[in-house]
Amino acid sequence: MINIAIVGLGFGAEFIPIYQRHPNANMYAICQRNVDKLNRIGDTFGIDKRYSSYDELLEDPAVDAVHINSPIPNHAEQSLKALRAGKHVACTVPMATTVEECAEIVRATRETGKKYMMMETVVYSREFLFVKELYETGQLGKVQFLKASHQQDMDGWPDYWPGLPPMHYATHCVGPVAGLLRLQADYVSCFGSGTIRDELARIHNSPFAVESAHIKFKDSDLSAYVYRSLFDVARQYRESFEVYGDKKSFEWQLIEEEQPVIHTAKKPEPEIPEKVTVPDYAHLLPAEIQRFTTKGVYDADESQHLSFTQGGGHGGSHPHMVHEFLSAIVEDRDPFPNAAQSANWTSVGILAHESALRGGEIMKLPAF
Repeated sequence: MINIAIVGLGFGAEFIPIYQRHPNANMYAICQRNVDKLNRIGDTFGIDKRYSSYDELLEDPAVDAVHINSPIPNHAEQSLKALRAGKHVACTVPMATTVEECAEIVRATRETGKKYMMMETVVYSREFLFVKELYETGQLGKVQFLKASHQQDMDGWPDYWPGLPPMHYATHCVGPVAGLLRLQADYVSCFGSGTIRDELARIHNSPFAVESAHIKFKDSDLSAYVYRSLFDVARQYRESFEVYGDKKSFEWQLIEEEQPVIHTAKKPEPEIPEKVTVPDYAHLLPAEIQRFTTKGVYDADESQHLSFTQGGGHGGSHPHMVHEFLSAIVEDRDPFPNAAQSANWTSVGILAHESALRGGEIMKLPAF
């Protein structure tokens, strides 16, 4: 049994009942600076151990692992503190805000022997698991190209989001194109397009409405194309990825409620495309948490977190991520993605934005 502490109780509260039901977890403690919210969540879920100070939480020897759901600017600092305090770390995306911080987290995992997992939802979504099954069973054939997008209107989101460079939050589209074949990004080139409002652009000195990047993978003949937008672009929320093989290809639907399409080679032209219903993959999970692939943790509509409702429930990924993190600790193996993979995916976005500012200059990824 792993004693889990959840840090940050907005989006983070979504995970409490999953840990409470997982056979290898003890949902031990919660941490939130706002004491009223801390107590409200603690009372709702029956959690007695509560901390309003992160440093005090880390001093508790009973805590085995922390699941960090704090604002983006805090991810690297809190992950490093936890690893150096002897705790395993799961952290929501992105890993960090600089390449140097990513490298420091990787070093800390090697120095401490503790596990680090970036909780990238897309690589545990039912759509990704479906395409992964197509690939592993040979139905795609030789993969020839990968593509992904993440477009979202983030007007009205809290403090640290306004004006954020699109590629600084790129793991939802980098993760699936790198993760399907377990590829390592080698270098990236990115262009900015359009402009956002001046009051947003000046916050991060980032003018671009859209950033689009090509990624070249190390020791592979493959490359991928990813694009992102956060402000001043008319588009329904879309996290998509597409994979093109020589036997079959998978294309994401254009509108959320529609179906993805499988293209099969060498059929008569009108028969090549076929709409498919992506199955759920709850059967891969312990019975105790299978319900959470299709049902939100918060049952009341007014209680659901914006990232969950706007993101379509993250494709049923939450219980899969929890299970992977806990299993990696119990089995003493690296989780997927591990620290080095997480650093690679996160740094693609950081360096892609740098490339866009330099007019598309090729930026080499460090070897983590």
